[in-house]
Amino acid sequence: MTRRLVLTLLLVALGSSVTAVAAPAGRPNVLIAIADDWSFPHATAYGTGWVRTPAFDRVAREGVLFLNAYTPVAKCSASRASLLTGRNPWQLGAGFTHWSYFPPEVPTVTETLAAAGHRVGFTGKGWAPGVARHADGSPRALLGTAFQKRKAPPPTTGISGNDYAANFVDFLDAAPAGAPWLFWYGGTEPHRAYEAGSGMAKGGKTADDIRTFPAHWPDTPETRSDLLDYALEVEHFDTHLGRMLAELERRGLLDNTLVIVTSDNGMPFPRAKGQCYDISVHLPLAIRWPGAIAHPGRSVDDYVSLPDLVPTLLEAAGQSWPQAPFAASPARSLLPLLRSEQEGRIDPTRDFVLVGRERHDPGRPLNQGYPVRGIIADGLLYLRNYQADRWPSGNPETGYLDVDSSPTKSLILAQHRNQPDDPAWLASFGLRPEEELYDLTTDPDCVENVVGHLDRAAVRFTLTDRLEATLRAQADPRLVGPDPEVFDTYPFANPDFVDFYERFRDGKVSLPRSMSPKDIDPVVKP
Repeated sequence: MTRRLVLTLLLVALGSSVTAVAAPAGRPNVLIAIADDWSFPHATAYGTGWVRTPAFDRVAREGVLFLNAYTPVAKCSASRASLLTGRNPWQLGAGFTHWSYFPPEVPTVTETLAAAGHRVGFTGKGWAPGVARHADGSPRALLGTAFQKRKAPPPTTGISGNDYAANFVDFLDAAPAGAPWLFWYGGTEPHRAYEAGSGMAKGGKTADDIRTFPAHWPDTPETRSDLLDYALEVEHFDTHLGRMLAELERRGLLDNTLVIVTSDNGMPFPRAKGQCYDISVHLPLAIRWPGAIAHPGRSVDDYVSLPDLVPTLLEAAGQSWPQAPFAASPARSLLPLLRSEQEGRIDPTRDFVLVGRERHDPGRPLNQGYPVRGIIADGLLYLRNYQADRWPSGNPETGYLDVDSSPTKSLILAQHRNQPDDPAWLASFGLRPEEELYDLTTDPDCVENVVGHLDRAAVRFTLTDRLEATLRAQADPRLVGPDPEVFDTYPFANPDFVDFYERFRDGKVSLPRSMSPKDIDPVVKP
């Protein structure tokens, strides 16, 4: 039985809403453009008017726009590890934690494609932060060859001087003619820090451009300006994407290139990055591949997760999955969704995603994490906080270091000094209950916890049962195994973090080399 016949039978089995489209001849090139800390719905294609993203919009217009794309964990290295391995983070050991060691026994899609003949390279941020080594201790190039030489004057002091698009040109010039390639464009934007006021002064934006303001932050000129600075950095990422698309078009390569544009996690603001709320884990995602996409310009409502990109890439390249450890992966190829002729919900079995977190940045006794598991299904978000007695954003005496420093963070902390029960402080830094349930259709900002409402009891039990059953099937150590706290035992790859909390406790406020004094907000006791 041929590969095409097998694929056709699979598509038919999924239902009449899915129609097979012949794959392009040969293996496609792959361009993965992944921003650093970019939340849904901050793109013009999603209807956000204060962020202009013509390149992303083009990919969506000429491809497929996903409305329910998620990362299983909202922190850089753990999210990127899931994307590269096709596994949920609780299946990755140390790969679930921030600033750790990439598990040497787990293969990646990039290494698999490189072994199959793809030329692999990257510019900007790859898998980071952390250390990747083989079992023998030798360095491991997860994303192939780095192309970082080209620089350009950045438009603001907060934006990288990396000329990502020029580095992509260098990669294309070095790639063997006729051989397929995979390039990872890892923008370091919109990661902080930002040049304060740049969104208005250099981006031509105004505070009134933001028509709907998030309910969990104070609506002030400072926070609006902070959001516009973030928007300018998203636009910088998009500008380089546009230059890359134009270069591929100039070389006649665009239509045989599978273009994937997304982010690793949510925006670097309180209650967003690092947490498990919708703004934390809900990501932009658009995919363009003309020869495989039926009816470009469609939007898809199916729930998809970053690990799904692994089987998508392997199937597009005609490669089979290794038997282990990919056999344990919950990921499924997105190609049936790309080949469908339908909009909206296509595959009825794609009706939920899982999310979670463990240890991120330092800031708690013994560098403990804040373990959470959650499920998003049918417009509902359920979260289980396993150690609700811990501070979710880091301890007060360390300045809540599990949240990026920002004007928004500083403003919320300043308000808290005068108003201890400030709702914005409670939402971003306060202790949380063991269970949370939010209706995303009416409360996308997740400010009203309805877990105790009697009319939600049945759906709560349904979600908890499905969450626990799925986690057990995936052998999550938090539920299965002798040590649910195992994720706190993995060593930090950054030695500065090892005794970080102890130095704060003892009054030795020497910062890790990777941090600067601006990362420490004034100590705020609740």
